[in-house]
Amino acid sequence: MTVARAALVAAALAAIALPARAEDRSVLANCKAMVERAEKDSGSASEAELTRCRQIIREWALRDARTTVDQEGKPLR
Repeated sequence: MTVARAALVAAALAAIALPARAEDRSVLANCKAMVERAEKDSGSASEAELTRCRQIIREWALRDARTTVDQEGKPLR
């Protein structure tokens, strides 16, 4: 019983932590392209996918606004 409970707790923690991982820039580029396609063609993507992609774009915009160096460590300002 305790093993099953421990496995359940571990699975729940993994499920909570999974969405918290940061996406790389390729995900951002794919989402920008999907949103642009959806604006031109209304049936190209589901609303759930578009909502997720818009959230990713917002998160990247906030992340870039806080960043003072680029990916190579050079100052942006």
